[in-house]
Parts: sequence; C-alpha cells; structure tokens
Amino acid sequence: MGEPLRFRDDQPPEEPAVSLDAFLDQSNASAVRIEAGDDVNLLLPELGRVRLIEIDFPRFRDGRGFSSARILREAGYKGEIKATGDVLVDLLFFMRRCGFDSFEPEVPFNPADVEAALNRYPYVYQSAADGANPIWALRHG
Repeated sequence: MGEPLRFRDDQPPEEPAVSLDAFLDQSNASAVRIEAGDDVNLLLPELGRVRLIEIDFPRFRDGRGFSSARILREAGYKGEIKATGDVLVDLLFFMRRCGFDSFEPEVPFNPADVEAALNRYPYVYQSAADGANPIWALRHG
C-alpha cells in the first residue's frame, strides 16, 4: 500500500475496518469497509457510531465509490471517508469533491502530482460535498 494521505486534523482511527456485514452484526465496531457492490444505504442508520468508512476501489474505472461517498456526506456523515485500493492521483480532485478526506492507494502518490491534481481546476460548476462555491454563484452573488 502507498503512504496514507489525510486531509483531516483529528487523529486517525486505530481500529481496523470490518466488512459492512460484520459491522452491522456488531454494536462496538466504529470502522467499516465498503466493498464494490455493498449498499451504503444500509449504513445510514448507524452513522452516529462510525469514525471511519473505508471505500475500496478494486479498479480505477469502478465509480461506485464516488456515489457512496456522496450519499454518506449528503446524509450528514462528518467522520473520515478513506479511499483505498486502485486510486489514481488524477482523480483526487473529484474524490475530494465527493467527500473523501483520506486516501490509501495501492501505489504511492508523488507529492508533486497530488499538488497538481488538487489545484488543476480553480473553479467548479456545481455544488458538491466539498462546499466549494460554484462559479455561477461567484458571478451572480
């Protein structure tokens, strides 16, 4: 695994993430791993006890994780959402917009590439989980 990249000020959770099924069967787990094909909506009633949600990307072209992160943020989840697996540096900007705030890629990121990816687009066109003001709102107040 590559070096973890976090955009949070709190301490990372130490508890290992368990599968969604195992999480739902336990009352003391606080970290869960969402695999491709898991229904993240099953987790919504339990968000109050979750500190970390890892969303796995088995392949870079599998975009279901983007939707899962957005659903969680729209449901009000404020904890850590970590992208793991086949995470590409050129998707970091879009993943941050969907609500991911930490990353643990299979292949380490080059810090210069991270900086370039996150600063590539100075303006956005729609609202998202990152709270950035869309360009139309900047133009029309």
